Formats: sequence, structure tokens, C-alpha cells
Amino acid sequence: MQIKLNSPLDMHLHLRDNKMLETVAPLSSYSFAGAVIMPNLVPPITTIEALLEYKKRIIDSTCRDTFEPLMTLFFKDDYKYEFLKEAKKYIFALKLYPSGITTNSEGGVSSMDIESLRETFEAMSELGIPLLVHGETNGFVMDREREFGSVYEQFAKNFPKLKIVMEHITTKESVDLLDRFENLYATITLHHLYITLDDVAGGMLKPHLFCKPIAKRPEDREALLRVALSAHPKVMFGSDSAPHPVDKKESCGCAAGVFTAPIALQALSQLFEKHNSLDNLQAFVSQNAKKIYNLNPPKKEIILEKKPSIVPKSYGDVVPMFADKELSWSIKLVE
Repeated sequence: MQIKLNSPLDMHLHLRDNKMLETVAPLSSYSFAGAVIMPNLVPPITTIEALLEYKKRIIDSTCRDTFEPLMTLFFKDDYKYEFLKEAKKYIFALKLYPSGITTNSEGGVSSMDIESLRETFEAMSELGIPLLVHGETNGFVMDREREFGSVYEQFAKNFPKLKIVMEHITTKESVDLLDRFENLYATITLHHLYITLDDVAGGMLKPHLFCKPIAKRPEDREALLRVALSAHPKVMFGSDSAPHPVDKKESCGCAAGVFTAPIALQALSQLFEKHNSLDNLQAFVSQNAKKIYNLNPPKKEIILEKKPSIVPKSYGDVVPMFADKELSWSIKLVE
């Protein structure tokens, strides 16, 4: 059995920088036609100059693969209209992080007060710049995304022309929001379609499955599966593939992030086949994003086959999801 995917897109990807960038960028550029690149470096990407320099480093690391990095700026509430008007030529979106809520987010937004954000949000609405949001509060870890739902509601109601993407959603409440507000969309990761909190901490602790937002309950995973497998038109694949060196994962103070980039399409094929939904995989990994954003990505054809493959134990100093385990699908050809 074989399937063909045209121009697959990863709508939420961490590539880091320097040596880590050189290790992981080719693993995404090999099998994806493009990806939305997260800006939470140290320091974060907040200027056009820094963004263009980072984009060049990414392209230089992708082994001349057909791959388009869709660049984002780290959201700041003091961005002015004229700056955003100039930035629009170079950026895909702005990424909003609540301050301190995840990796390298200390310079994020400290208050979700509508009035403090209004000027920037109105400029983005007028210019057609999408807002990507890591939606968590500082509450109890299992409730953080659910509690942020009221913030999404306020954003959507007050700025109806602003395209808002709820990034890496993990709860059934976030899924419910999709059909309540026309301007709300979402990305869903591979790992949140596979695991619950029980897989992370129900037995021996598995640091390479620890991420933020943390995996939730079985009923939350079922809600995610329902919209992903049915190719709900407002959801897109975004891996949130987040590499960390093994010493940062297997240590006290375990870094948050699951590394899935090199096995994402194979594992998604396995999952969609299991649920008799392979016909909807193209929409989930490409077609929906193209429609939502009016994208025209580079042409790239990925042929996968039903052939078992063993996931490597590591890629450089990064351990992937399913390390040393067998997946039932493999990439046969990239054209």
C-alpha cells in the first residue's frame, strides 16, 4: 500500500539555532514543503533584521531541499502600525506567548487585558497579519489551556477580523471553540493525537514525552482525534516538534518538548490508517492550511509506503518520539 502527499506543511515548528539548527532543519526540510517557524530563540526574534538573518541561517541548513520557512515575530504589545506594515513583507504571523509559560517565553505578554493589546491587534487586523497563540494561564497545569478559553473568546469577539490560531490545542474545550467563532482556527500535534498524561507519568516517568501544554485526558485526545481524522476545515497539522539535547531532557528540570519532525508523516500515516481515515490525511497536513491562509507552497511530492521501519535511537544529541520502536509506514520517495 502507498499514499502520496502533495506539499505537506508543518504549521508549528521549532528549529532552534546554531548547532541544533544544523542538526534538525534538514530533518524537516526533507519531507515537508514548508513550515511555520517559531521565534522564541534567546534572544527572541523581534526585529525584521533578526528575522531575515535567522531565515538565512535556516535556508543554509536545509541542504538545498525544496522547503519554505514561514517566519514569525515574537509578539510584543508595543509594535506600532508602521513597523507591522513594513514587517508584513517578510513575516507570516506574530506569535504570542504568555510570559514565562513555556520554553524561552520570559519576554512574552504579562497581561491579556484587551485594552493593552488593542492597538497592536487592530493594526494586525487591518494589515491581515495572523495571530498565533500559546494559550495557557499560570493555573494548575491540567487546567491552564481550559482556563485560557475565555481569553480566546475575548480576542475573537473584540477583533472579528483578526485571524487567530490556537496553537497545539490539547483539550475538548478548545475543540468546541472552533465551531463557535468564525475567526478561530487551531493546530494539532502528532504527540497529542497519540498520548495522554498517563503515557507521560502513569508509570515510569518518560521525559521525552513531556511537553507544554502537557498531554491531557483520554476524552481530550478523543476530541482531537475526531477533528483531525475527519479533516475538520479549521484544523491543521503543526508538529510543535521541539528538540532539546538529551542532557536537558534526562535531567532534573526536564526541558519541555517532544521531537517528532523526522517521523511525523510516517506516524500520522500509521494513525490515520488505523482509523480508516487515510483519505483525510492530505487535508490535515496541507490542504486545510492552504485554504485558511491562501498559501501556495512549493511543489513537493512525498510517497509513503506500508513498510515497517525502526525509528533511530537519536538524531545527533536529540531523542525522537518512538525512539528505537517500529512504525508501520516509511517514506519511499521525495520528489
